[in-house]
Amino acid sequence: MTSSTKKIGVLGAGQLGRMLALSGAPLKKMFSFYGQSNQEPAAQLGHPFFSSQDANGLADLIDFADVITYESENTDVALIREIAKTTPVYPAEKSLYTAQHRGREKALFDQLDIPCAPYQIVDSLDSLKVAVEEVGLPAVLKTTTEGYDGKGQFVLKEARQIEQAWSEIGGRELVLEGFVNFQRELSIIAVRNANNEHVYYPLVQNVHHDGILRYTIAPARNLTEAIQKEAEAYMQRLLDELDHVGVLTLELFDTLDGLIANEMAPRVHNSGHWTQDGAETDQFENHVRAISGMPLGDTTACQPIAAMINIIGQVGDTEKVLEMPNVFLHLYDKEERPNRKLGHINIVAETEEGLFDVFKKLASFLPKS
Repeated sequence: MTSSTKKIGVLGAGQLGRMLALSGAPLKKMFSFYGQSNQEPAAQLGHPFFSSQDANGLADLIDFADVITYESENTDVALIREIAKTTPVYPAEKSLYTAQHRGREKALFDQLDIPCAPYQIVDSLDSLKVAVEEVGLPAVLKTTTEGYDGKGQFVLKEARQIEQAWSEIGGRELVLEGFVNFQRELSIIAVRNANNEHVYYPLVQNVHHDGILRYTIAPARNLTEAIQKEAEAYMQRLLDELDHVGVLTLELFDTLDGLIANEMAPRVHNSGHWTQDGAETDQFENHVRAISGMPLGDTTACQPIAAMINIIGQVGDTEKVLEMPNVFLHLYDKEERPNRKLGHINIVAETEEGLFDVFKKLASFLPKS
């Protein structure tokens, strides 16, 4: 694989694929997408679009592509393994296999001495009761696979909730995680290419509402060099152990005792969208560079502070956004639906005060409570 790699196939055709194509086009990359409908956000940017409803769609994507990537950690591992026999796939199978299962993910954290919450895998009501005794309460019960934006989770505060929790999300393999007393939620995005070059973006602070990321501040407020270096050290261990090529995201809890790993994602990530307007090279371009054999781009922030606000459910008054300086609108061409991510707004500012002045003007896009 060299920088002559021009044709990139993407499994999925959502907003992440769309933004990959928009960032990759200036690098003379051509994209094709494999999705369910040509009405998906990325479909019209494909050359051409291949439908998963077509018996030949996947074969056509493979024939088109020099390299293939994916949008979701829920992508079928067996599919990636089969494609990789003839066409490079990045990130490779090991990253996907690990990240799509919370138990395997935490076992890797343990192996690499990356702190994480105490946990137990459970597959029955009885094993859940035992796990509660070992892990303690409060705790969070989660599905080991799938689950996104707060779905597939149950917060267990008291022992009397055990049967209710199993009734609501049980009947399958779950993981019980000890509750982490954290000050804030952070994430870090790193990129590695096949030449073992690593670059890291600043740690960012994430605020969720009803399990959905609502806004990100970059860099995280009151960020020290020691915390940044701690996160980078964890990321380097993960990148090297997985032989990961592309973007890798690690979600973290900031606690009085240091950083605690939560989950990772082997893909471009919602908490990195600020990089489109706030960093020298955005996460999407760097992913494209990594998987197509190009040198990695500078991850330095362009302004002292930046932010990203997700547009959820309804698009709202975007005319107001377009009238504001240093505020950038990104819409995904998706139909409105409750809790659906329809786009995001990026903000860059010279000061925190300036940033929060803009937040006040964009209050209609922020959660009400």
